[in-house]
Amino acid sequence: MAPSLLLDSAHASPEHDAWLEEVGRALLEWGAASRTEHGFGWLDSNGKLDPSHDLELWINCRMTHCFALASIRGTESAHNFSELAAHGLKALSGPFHDAEHGGFFSSISRKSGTPVDDSKQAYAHAFVVLAASSLVEAKIPGAEELLETALEAHARFFEPEHEMFADTYSRDFSECENYRGINANMHSVEGLLAASAATGRRDLFERAATIVEHALAFAEGNGWFLPEHFTPEWEPRPDYNREEPAHPFRPYGATIGHSFEWARLALHTAAGFEGQFSDATRATDRASTLREGALALAEKACETWGVDGDGGFPYTVDWNGTPVVHERMHWVIAEAIGAAAVLLRASGDAAWGERYEAWWDWAKATTIVPGNLGSWIHELSAAGELSETTWKGQPDIYHAYQVTLIPRFPAWPPLAHAVATA
Repeated sequence: MAPSLLLDSAHASPEHDAWLEEVGRALLEWGAASRTEHGFGWLDSNGKLDPSHDLELWINCRMTHCFALASIRGTESAHNFSELAAHGLKALSGPFHDAEHGGFFSSISRKSGTPVDDSKQAYAHAFVVLAASSLVEAKIPGAEELLETALEAHARFFEPEHEMFADTYSRDFSECENYRGINANMHSVEGLLAASAATGRRDLFERAATIVEHALAFAEGNGWFLPEHFTPEWEPRPDYNREEPAHPFRPYGATIGHSFEWARLALHTAAGFEGQFSDATRATDRASTLREGALALAEKACETWGVDGDGGFPYTVDWNGTPVVHERMHWVIAEAIGAAAVLLRASGDAAWGERYEAWWDWAKATTIVPGNLGSWIHELSAAGELSETTWKGQPDIYHAYQVTLIPRFPAWPPLAHAVATA
């Protein structure tokens, strides 16, 4: 596999492309087992439903998004991915939707479909926007109505005075948690970019672009290790969760996988300014600044490769770059690979191609289960042993499945629209 072949998807390596297709199909087969009566459930390490988990909104959205992508692509399988995507839409429009107060429940009972956690989370609502956008691109009946509902609910988290999204509200949106987080905003960017392409709405793109610019500014002001946690006034909280460093959503320190995700999203946004939204005010200047920030953020993250082992990225590091949570998460290597592919195309720097190839080799050797390309070990220790410090099982396929597609499509339009118009 010659790294330079990734510069242009039209000239990509046929062998590598075929392998990515094989991995993607295997992941979809693995993920299909998550179907339940009321949506999609949490999978264990054997690909079976974990009965200890209720149905999480974010998992349902991410699985629906993946099945919608498979539907658009016409992926051949024993499973009907269009039907699975429609099943996800039914769950989001039905038991997950709060018809009384608006928005979507954070979790529902696997058995009854009734709310278990009725809080409203911006993180999960961002995934509703993403899933609904992909369903629109897949032309699943009812998708446009779901997207309209999702965008309306998601907008309730937006705080114009900060140009960022709040994090968590009570069920009726009357009380907001005394916390602001960059993670919910990152996935809000992802959802808004997808929705802007699905609807043609420039305002959604502009909102996403502004959030990316704020995130890069936070990172630059902190030596390119991005702060994750903030006060309601968006002042960084560098010691947040120091006592619970392995938290699955709010860990202490810098989260390396998020650096790569933000870098990739910044490049997608820059490509949007150079493409569909090239007539925007200062589009060229903003695109250039986004590319520079993406490169700085990703290069800083690369400094943590194998700092405490024979390879892999630690989950988190402190503000000096010293690993805090040493575990290697499957989603981190997936996001690093995806970012490397987009950075290679954006910069033309062959070093990103070399990293792309090396990181895939590492994932093949450590993370992807031999003989089952659809089974990715979610968490490993720095020594390469199975770990469950933060995650148990293999909850969903979102990060892994997307990285089988990202290298094969341009940075703009967003993935579902790119697949639909390829």
